Amino acid sequence: MGFDTIFDPHNWAAVPFHFWSLVFFVFGSIVGSFLNVCIYRMPLDLSVVTPPSHCPYCKYSIPFYLNVPLLTWLSLRGRCKNCGAPITPRYFAVELLTALAFLACWLAFGHQAPWLALVYAVFLAGLIAATFIDFEHFIIPDEITLGGAVVGFGLSFLLPQLHGAKSVGQGMAQSALGIAVGAGVVYAILRLGKLLFGRQKIMLPGEAKIIFTETALCLPDQTIPYEEVFYRKTDVIALEARTVELIDRCYRDVAVCLSPQVLKIGDEKIDPETVPHIGVLCSAVVLPREAMGLGDVKFMAAIGAFLGWQGALFSLMASSVIGSAVGIALILARKREWSSRMPYGPYIALAAAIWIFGGKNIFAALFR
Repeated sequence: MGFDTIFDPHNWAAVPFHFWSLVFFVFGSIVGSFLNVCIYRMPLDLSVVTPPSHCPYCKYSIPFYLNVPLLTWLSLRGRCKNCGAPITPRYFAVELLTALAFLACWLAFGHQAPWLALVYAVFLAGLIAATFIDFEHFIIPDEITLGGAVVGFGLSFLLPQLHGAKSVGQGMAQSALGIAVGAGVVYAILRLGKLLFGRQKIMLPGEAKIIFTETALCLPDQTIPYEEVFYRKTDVIALEARTVELIDRCYRDVAVCLSPQVLKIGDEKIDPETVPHIGVLCSAVVLPREAMGLGDVKFMAAIGAFLGWQGALFSLMASSVIGSAVGIALILARKREWSSRMPYGPYIALAAAIWIFGGKNIFAALFR
């Protein structure tokens, strides 16, 4: 039995349309339950298969009858059955959002092509997982980005109609072009942003003392973890120091450069792992800064694999508008600073979802 037989609209039409609406909603909630596992475990490099679902507080292994999507969280009022610890509302939100996304795909594309509804539903599930992980950890795991690009390219082989193509070769070519355009354009923006805005100079009051610990840079008014400034091995924190104090020696009037791999004090090179504490007296410090992360590049490759080059370009343009609007609104509401870090993946995901449910018409109107 081939794809044409399985997804023949006449076969699906033998059952009432809204029976499938219910099926998609329920199936979506089940997928959402699995996404919660991915959102929690992937950033921690934990298996999404083992151990089975359990309470993170008391390690109580959740039985199947207490693992029913949506209903369990409501019936337990967001608390663990065993220890009573609160269960974050995110679990319910992800399950409901995924269920609604699956339902929307069926309502939008079920009459046209059941297989298209299912493909877009799976694609949206990946966007939902990426969004919640990026909001919380400022990363998008390779399992979602690179894995999504592979799945999208593979589906273009099995279902070239995903890109409006009539042959396998055309479908794969459209997917490959989408990957190249999506990743290529964003990587070019990343490199240009690094060139133009890749450094942030922080002026200190007079000559202030700053501390380099094992995990963070401590300024007089803030502490900056290294993971917020070191995105790549070549990133460097640089300053001109009046004095430098190590545990066993001191320096005066020297340049200091710290990267993830080497600490330079004047002409001397030191392994940062051997220096747990540095005290520096200086008037300014220069920090590396990123316009975007490499995770966004790979994320756009996955989007291009599913949506083609037009969908990738639309997602990039629309996400910049959405992200700018949200960022400015948060700044005006005093919820964030101009220089604070902001995840970009969620806005790319929202733009890609807009493309699926009508963005093609917007794109056609703009570039007819």
